[in-house]
Amino acid sequence: MTLKANRRKLEIAMANACMDTKDLQESTGMPRPTVNCVITGRNVRPATIGKVAKALRVNVEDILEEEREDEQQR
Repeated sequence: MTLKANRRKLEIAMANACMDTKDLQESTGMPRPTVNCVITGRNVRPATIGKVAKALRVNVEDILEEEREDEQQR
């Protein structure tokens, strides 16, 4: 299973937390390429999204891409 962050929601959460990419990288302990994958909306493991949400002090659902109706029916 993989999840995808919504770039706009993630950037808003980062702004609210006064964090940039480097701050997020340091807070999560993840390598820069992994953080960039999350920010650009690529599919990542649930644990990765969880670490990002925890660092930003938001719920995972707050930064996830909304599932389209056709994807939910699969």
